[in-house]
Amino acid sequence: MSFISVENLSLSFGNHEVLKDISFQIEEGELITLLGPSGCGKSTLLRVIAGLEVFQEGNLFLEEDDISNTLPRDRNVGMVFQNYALFPNMTIFENIAFGLTLKKLPKDEIHREVMRVVRLVNLEDKIDHYPHQLSGGQQQRTSLARSLVTKPKVLLLDEPLSALDAKIRKQLQVDIRELQKTLGITMIFVTHDQEEAMILSDRVFVMSEGKIVQSATPADLYAQPKNQFVASFIGNYNILSTDDLNKIDPAFSDQSLVSKYAIRSESIQLAAPSGETGIYFNGKIENYTVLGSTIRCLYDVNDVKLSVDLINNVQNLESIKSQTQLFIDRNDIIAIDQ
Repeated sequence: MSFISVENLSLSFGNHEVLKDISFQIEEGELITLLGPSGCGKSTLLRVIAGLEVFQEGNLFLEEDDISNTLPRDRNVGMVFQNYALFPNMTIFENIAFGLTLKKLPKDEIHREVMRVVRLVNLEDKIDHYPHQLSGGQQQRTSLARSLVTKPKVLLLDEPLSALDAKIRKQLQVDIRELQKTLGITMIFVTHDQEEAMILSDRVFVMSEGKIVQSATPADLYAQPKNQFVASFIGNYNILSTDDLNKIDPAFSDQSLVSKYAIRSESIQLAAPSGETGIYFNGKIENYTVLGSTIRCLYDVNDVKLSVDLINNVQNLESIKSQTQLFIDRNDIIAIDQ
C-alpha cells in the first residue's frame, strides 16, 4: 500500500461540494504539489489530510493506518501556513521549540533538536531574535523549522511562499526542494503558481472545481496536458479547433473525433529552411512584448490568433518586423479533451 492513500473522498459545506470523489496515492519521500486556481479545493484537501476539516465520504490512510477519524495532534503531520503563524512574544528559539515544550521533553533534548533544524534552515544567528526583527523569508524559515522539529511523517505546506517577493520566493523554492531531498520527508505543497509547481514537484496534481483533473510529472504534464483547462492553466498554449488548423494549413486533416488541439507558444518558430517536416504558413504580426528572455508575439493567420514565444535576441527582434513565414512541427500539435 502507498504511504498516503486517499479513497473516494468527498466534502461539502452545506449544499456546496468542495471536494468531489477524490482518490490518489503518494509514495514515501515524494514531493507532491496541489496546483490550481483559487477556490478549486486544494487548501481544503490539505486541511483534510491535516485533520482540520471533516469529510463526509471516503477514507484516508497513512502508512496503512486509517486516520480518517484521528485527531490532528495524533496524526504526526506537520503544517506550514502562508502567514507564518509565529508567536510575536516568543524568540525564534522558543517558537521552534513550542511543539517539543508541549510534549514536556527534557531541556537538553529540546535544545539539541531545535539547533538541528535551525542549522537546516540557516537561522543559527537569529535564535534570540523576535519574529518582527526577521524578514518575511526568515519568518517562513522559522515556521518551516517549527514544523520539522517534531519529526513529522508528512509535511503539508499551504501556499507558504505567496506573500514573499519574487527574489526571496525563488531562493526558498530551491531551499525547500533541497531540504526535502536531504531529509527524505514526504511533502504536499499547495500553490496556484505554475512555475513553482514545476520547480518543486516530483508529481503535480492539477485541481479544478473540487477534482484532480490530471496527475503527472512536471515534464509529462507540460508535454501532454490532458484537456483544455490543464493546457490553459499550466502553460502558454494556443488552443485550436480543427477548423482553426485548416485555416492555418488547408492540407491539415484529422479524421478522429478530436475537437481541440494545443500548441505551445515556444513550439511555433520563425520558419526554418525548407526541408523540415511540418507546417509552413504566413502570419501577420499584430504586436509583441519583451518579457525578459522571451519575446511574446501575437500573429494573425487567416483570422486565427497565435501566440508565439521567441528567444529575445537581436536577430529575432529584427526578424519579427519583416519575416512573415512561421513553422510548426506536426509532433508539437497535441490532441486534448475539452
